Amino acid sequence: MLSDLCSKTRVFAAALATTATLFSVGCNADQSTDSSNTTSVPTIGSSASTTISAEPHSDFNDADVAFLELMYPHHAQAIEMAKMVTSRSQNPKVLELATGIEAAQQPEMAQISTVLVSFGKPAPIAGMDHSGADHGGGGMMNRDDMQALADSSGVDFDRMFLTMMIEHHRGAIEMANVELADGRNAEVKQLAEAIVSAQQAEIGQMNALLAER
Repeated sequence: MLSDLCSKTRVFAAALATTATLFSVGCNADQSTDSSNTTSVPTIGSSASTTISAEPHSDFNDADVAFLELMYPHHAQAIEMAKMVTSRSQNPKVLELATGIEAAQQPEMAQISTVLVSFGKPAPIAGMDHSGADHGGGGMMNRDDMQALADSSGVDFDRMFLTMMIEHHRGAIEMANVELADGRNAEVKQLAEAIVSAQQAEIGQMNALLAER
């Protein structure tokens, strides 16, 4: 089951870029309007407001939207996995790691939702099909993986949790790197940078925990 995860993740960055391209027609249509029409709206990531003409959402592109819509359910699954730890692990280091993952990613989910709504997009939900959760895209676990994790306990759970979460984090980092290469919005790119930094560090911690076993 776990042997297939790396190959699934390697192809996901290309899929994310393709998803961003498919959004372009709708986004461009939304941005077409009378050039004489102006409105005052808050700048993303700032309490200041600015008067802009015709294109109130011109500070983001399709890659930004794709990244946010994919990362939201990705984070939701990481939190679901982290919540399993309390009742299944006796390792204090694994418990501490899971607590940190949940504490970091829950606020990021709230931020993602806020930014998407500010872009005029629907608020995301954890079960959005964009994630590819049924086939493990972006390092995400499929239903069988999640059930196997839920059914395990003790040392077996720790090993499975760490192995799965490493692959999950690698998927998130690949997604974030696509955003850093192709995205436009400063706040979204800053979020991507934070995800890369935090999750690379956590991968190091998890590899160290696996080496202790």
